[in-house]
Amino acid sequence: MPRAVYVLALGIFAMVTSEFVVAGLMPQMADGLNATIPQIGYLITAFAVAMAAGGPFLTVAVMKLPPRTALMVLFVIFLAGNVLAATATGYATMMTARIVTGIASQAFFGVGISLCAQITRPEVRGRAIAVAMNGLMLGTLLGLPISTLVGENFGWRAAFWTITLITVLAAVATLFGVPRTERAQGGGTFREEVGVFRKPKLWLVLSTSTLIIGATFSAFSYFNPILTDVTGFSTGTVPLLLIAYGAATVIGNNVVGRFADGHTVPVLAVGLVLNTVFLAGFALLADLPAPAIVCMMGIGLVGVTMNPAMATRVQRTGNAGPLVNTVHSSFITLGIILGSSIGAVVIDAWGLRAPLWLGAAMAVAGLATVLPDLARRGAAPKEAAAVAEVPAPVKQAEQV
Repeated sequence: MPRAVYVLALGIFAMVTSEFVVAGLMPQMADGLNATIPQIGYLITAFAVAMAAGGPFLTVAVMKLPPRTALMVLFVIFLAGNVLAATATGYATMMTARIVTGIASQAFFGVGISLCAQITRPEVRGRAIAVAMNGLMLGTLLGLPISTLVGENFGWRAAFWTITLITVLAAVATLFGVPRTERAQGGGTFREEVGVFRKPKLWLVLSTSTLIIGATFSAFSYFNPILTDVTGFSTGTVPLLLIAYGAATVIGNNVVGRFADGHTVPVLAVGLVLNTVFLAGFALLADLPAPAIVCMMGIGLVGVTMNPAMATRVQRTGNAGPLVNTVHSSFITLGIILGSSIGAVVIDAWGLRAPLWLGAAMAVAGLATVLPDLARRGAAPKEAAAVAEVPAPVKQAEQV
């Protein structure tokens, strides 16, 4: 595995930690910015919407640059937004900072994943994406608790300054650890990159990713109240359970990465089936601590960990260019937005178990988008076997 892939993981870790930091410091930021808790919550939504809507446009702006140069430009933009957040004296300034960092981080994902495809052999691209995506998983496992710990002990601004330091380290590592290459391969001109979206199948593949992530985040967004109000765990125990969940995502991500290249569609199908089982099981058994923990860990193993297989499928359907990868990341972000927002609606209507049932339903819908590929994969060996059984004279006659 090229060293540059690990460097990209560090950059993604910085971006993801910045994305999650607000969730861990909502009371402190509300006091410091003279805002309400719901207003601070909108900062999380703004970051996600900026990622989904603005990331592809910034990618278009930098896609003509060599990948390493594009990454450095994105680091500078992200760094500027993060410094603005650390020094913000009012809510409007903080909102601007979150929008800037959201757009930059989404473009970074797209360019970074495209570069993974460029610098690795085709047969190990899924593994390379898994290594890079460890930055995302570790952002959940380590980035959020570290930034929260810093913010609680030294003030919320210190958390943003810590992320700034991590970003500078990631930028320096990228400058010296990522090889200078020409414009990203796997895509083409702007017209060619946009033209690939005329394929109906690509939109179906992108919708699969939205449903996989939406199913997971409809549950993940509400783990805290479910575990405390339904399962009965204390508030002090929940952070430990979330750390265990983060560890499960790291394990699952690396396992999926091992099989993503040779068994892309079966991995997605198995993951969706298992996620449906775990989500439905959690909904049914949420009041029993042991089964609830098992189901929660299962969701961690087969939820967001499908990223390497999802990215591999998208690249094979479209291309490995930065715009396709950024748009794919936007569809993933759309899944986060849909899962968490619809989850809030169903909680109001049917209670805390409802988002778990919502997640199960989204996982089933995601499986439906994978089944056509799975059927074609199963039909191909049968067709090949049928051709092999035809006698040679018949084959020659058919050719004539």
